[in-house]
Amino acid sequence: MTKIAVIGVGHMGSAIIKGLVKSSPDNIIIGENPTNPRVNDLAQQLGFDLIDNLLDLNNLKPDIVILTTPAPLTLQVAKGLDLDKKTIIISAAAGVSYKDLHTTLPNNPIARIIPNIPVSINSGTIGLFLPEDMESDTKVEIEDFLAQLGDIITVKEDQLSIVGTIAGCGPAFVDVFLDALGDAGVLNGLSRSVANKLAASMVKGSSSLAYDSPLAPAQLRDQVCSPGGTTIKGVVDLEKNGFRYSIISAINKANKN
Repeated sequence: MTKIAVIGVGHMGSAIIKGLVKSSPDNIIIGENPTNPRVNDLAQQLGFDLIDNLLDLNNLKPDIVILTTPAPLTLQVAKGLDLDKKTIIISAAAGVSYKDLHTTLPNNPIARIIPNIPVSINSGTIGLFLPEDMESDTKVEIEDFLAQLGDIITVKEDQLSIVGTIAGCGPAFVDVFLDALGDAGVLNGLSRSVANKLAASMVKGSSSLAYDSPLAPAQLRDQVCSPGGTTIKGVVDLEKNGFRYSIISAINKANKN
């Protein structure tokens, strides 16, 4: 049985806890957060333990601590931790470097992640950085732990930002795409509920195929584009209206924060 503490039960902390509750019902999950009615309701709904100060957390001796605090507070929170040296620290705070975390908590193994909200249904995309000098057994333990929340994309630390932008902002861009597909369905006679379900099902299937296939997205696209057919005509219209450029530009804009 593993004791897991999530410090900061905001949107991301809540999503991680939801995923952990679904995948690890036998483990002890602790949320640490200032008193908040929403968090109290969530703890009651999901059945995890809730505390409101780090002293209690230190006394509980968690095996894994996940930091989902706002970046400006993360190092301050880390300084308040007094944990066993075997306790694994996983920071989800964007912009707080491994070097600064390691300086604050020099005796603990530390990983940095950039997850996205679908971790709440165990279908997240998690950018992961592990230091080269971390023991291999610890690396495996961290990877196995995070795998229950979704797919892991291991990258260099300086690549976490773009990984986080694509994985974190991408769902909103996909939602815009889904909404537009739904509008097109309604325009052509489908009910809103049918149009939205159709669009979501298509994206789910297409993304699953792309994930499992060794082919590049452009090659998968070509399999659908028959010469002179309806699909290639639609693709050309997307190009005419700058669809691909709009996506690239949106990611670049979001990544410059």
